[in-house]
Amino acid sequence: MDIEIDPLMAAGVLACTALTDAAYVLFTAAVVARRRIGAANWSGIWYLLSAFAVISYTQHAIYVLFAAAGSWIGAFASVTWLRRGPP
Repeated sequence: MDIEIDPLMAAGVLACTALTDAAYVLFTAAVVARRRIGAANWSGIWYLLSAFAVISYTQHAIYVLFAAAGSWIGAFASVTWLRRGPP
């Protein structure tokens, strides 16, 4: 079994899934707050970001690990950012 990981591709998948998950969390927060335009904007961004990651890891299954790590990072960071609340 020959596994070659392109570091740039792995970083791209990780970053895109982190941003995708962050966009999903922000989309959900906008929906809960009933902000229609914000929810619609985050939804569009969410799908645009996910396209790169999905195309990348369906070509090479090993990148699913980087996608999962990016997803974790994105959710953790965005919920941390949302928890700050107003100053």
